[in-house]
Amino acid sequence: MPSAASPTPRTRETHRVWRLGADIDTDQLAPGAYMKFSLDEIARHCLERVRPEFAASVQPGDVIVAGPNFGIGSSREQAASALVALGLRAVIAPSFSGLYFRNAFNVGLLLLTCRDAEAIQEGEAIAIDLDACRIVRADGSVLSCEPIPGFLRDMVQAGGLLNLLKRRLADGTLKHYPMRA
Repeated sequence: MPSAASPTPRTRETHRVWRLGADIDTDQLAPGAYMKFSLDEIARHCLERVRPEFAASVQPGDVIVAGPNFGIGSSREQAASALVALGLRAVIAPSFSGLYFRNAFNVGLLLLTCRDAEAIQEGEAIAIDLDACRIVRADGSVLSCEPIPGFLRDMVQAGGLLNLLKRRLADGTLKHYPMRA
């Protein structure tokens, strides 16, 4: 039994891994044929060409681990929003398209740039230590990720840029017209 002076071990949330290859493009994430439909409908077809079972089987809190160049292609925001709608916790990859990177954080999707991401296996249970910017694997090994600026972490925690701005307007930390005198 731990003494009153000893710290209580922190329970670490784990996330199931879905592995994808390199160069996953926005048309695979949000197929163009469904762009005229609602986000829920687009999400139902997310990754259907590379992982037909993905949208029906992914669970809230799961993560994608992919190869380099995740999110290449068009600038469609729905490619990130579809993953948020499916409940994904994060995408981990060695590199991301710049447009996708910005769109993902704007809609509240956490992206972790991890040079060694491809070492993580399909179905593995991992923990994300966002404070230390690292991934803790089930065997205890640790993979470092690039640091995430505080303002991007704030966007993810708020559920996206619009939610963050609404919160800041409500609590008074953002003026209605910050650029006016």
